[in-house]
Amino acid sequence: MDLIIENVSKTYSNGLKALNNINLTIPKGMFGLLGPNGAGKSSLMRTIASLQEPDQGTIRLGDINILEQKDELRKVLGYLPQDFGFYPKVSALELLNHFAILKGIANKKERSEIVNALLQQTNLFEVRKRYVSEYSGGMRQRFGIAQALLGDPKLVIVDEPTAGLDPLERNRFHNLLSEIGENTIVILSTHIVDDVKNLCRQMVVMNKGTIQFNGTPSQAIDTVNGHIWKKTIAKEELPDYKKAYHVISSHVSEGNLNIHVHHTESLENEGFMAVQASLEDVYFSTITKK
Repeated sequence: MDLIIENVSKTYSNGLKALNNINLTIPKGMFGLLGPNGAGKSSLMRTIASLQEPDQGTIRLGDINILEQKDELRKVLGYLPQDFGFYPKVSALELLNHFAILKGIANKKERSEIVNALLQQTNLFEVRKRYVSEYSGGMRQRFGIAQALLGDPKLVIVDEPTAGLDPLERNRFHNLLSEIGENTIVILSTHIVDDVKNLCRQMVVMNKGTIQFNGTPSQAIDTVNGHIWKKTIAKEELPDYKKAYHVISSHVSEGNLNIHVHHTESLENEGFMAVQASLEDVYFSTITKK
């Protein structure tokens, strides 16, 4: 079962063109949707989740026409939005049980087994009786995944799930997503390059409502390999270098700046050193393209 998106566009009432003729085929596994804030990622996720209508185009999940069969989609969809709300003074066990009822799991014994299994899977069983409002950010995100997995979904969408998490919680979340992605289509929408590099077999880079790259992380790196150049400069020199070169990123080191430049020809005679390209270089060279 693939998710097939064809010719999808969306313009909001204020004139912002959030999606511009999006075409994607997303197979089972982890799929990375990488782009900066405002790239259109959340608009695409909301459209796939049937929370908003596109102006044109079609979206199908297997035999389900998402735009015409919203109820059928929601039976097989798990969704963790960027801002996941929760009720105060309600335990994780009670809240997940409530969500299971809303998902249509009517049998009490079956519901209890499913809820407990998901709490185990997300490593929250030992704290299941604590209020979700008392959870850390990482625990809340894991609870969000638990509710997204109710009903054995065929498609799981997670929007910026690791933003703000500490390294330990981020690793836990990565492991959880990787496990889920073995048997399910999981779309990971993020601006964090390492999340896509570590988790996703397939990816796109999105910017200004369009798909800038579609392929594997290694294919993405191949598009810029041999074209990334590094140089250490003084901070005050940065504006001049930006005028002369396609500076894609800069990092402070001992009071100076290490800049990366995307250039197809050699810059050795101008004091630059060639460096092995990374997925971060792909990302920055794409979103800073003039």
